[in-house]
Amino acid sequence: MAGPIFDSHAHYLSHQFDGDREALLQSLPAAGVAGVVECATDFATSKGALELAAAWPFVWAALGIHPESLIEEDASTNTQFSGDWKAELAAIAPLLAEKKAVAVGEIGLDYHWPVPKDAQLELFEAQIRLALELDKPVIVHDREAHADTYALLKKYRPKGVLHCFSGSAEDAAWLTAQGLYIGFGGAATFKGAKRAVKAAAVVPPDKLLVETDCPYMAPEPCRGRRCDSSLIAHTAAFLAGVRGEETERLLETTCQNARALFGLG
Repeated sequence: MAGPIFDSHAHYLSHQFDGDREALLQSLPAAGVAGVVECATDFATSKGALELAAAWPFVWAALGIHPESLIEEDASTNTQFSGDWKAELAAIAPLLAEKKAVAVGEIGLDYHWPVPKDAQLELFEAQIRLALELDKPVIVHDREAHADTYALLKKYRPKGVLHCFSGSAEDAAWLTAQGLYIGFGGAATFKGAKRAVKAAAVVPPDKLLVETDCPYMAPEPCRGRRCDSSLIAHTAAFLAGVRGEETERLLETTCQNARALFGLG
């Protein structure tokens, strides 16, 4: 068995796991999975992530409002809070005091979907400020929104991770110099991911994280399948090749990094 897998970004509350969630989670430790951060996208999944973390010793929770939740009809942002994200965030804030709530996430900017930019920016900024107030790291979603994402990260300098990193090697250099971690998942193994590969080669060893974003983005050679944390073994082998190091070593390092970022001792 390879080194310990720490999946810094997962969505096991996804409906894609409804049929076998319990059995799958039960199987993960035997597959080498030592830790998982379940990332919420709204108030409902924030509560769900905490329940999952309470049930499984190797699972921790990130709580927050994803930018897409502003327009998703079935997000509690709209079903429960009628689009009032400020009220939703006020409901999430006390949950962050829970012992297994280790980050504010998944938060950020997504300019791929038609989500109003002003609302996204205001929501992202409010959540960064909350994280700073509570001394928690942020888990940042940045899709086609590098300039605005980076501007807020430069302004507030939170601790945290840019998940599913799609920026340049130059971006990775200054972000890590500012203390941020960079997370790579299955998408880095895809043939078109040339920027991610260049960035993965230069991230300092103590700022590298691995993730799945499961059930999405299974790595090659499993692309197209439903993803789960055990498949990080393929991503880690790919990244180790890019970085000229042993897979075992990379898994050990990224596990230590995740524990350091999320304050797990």
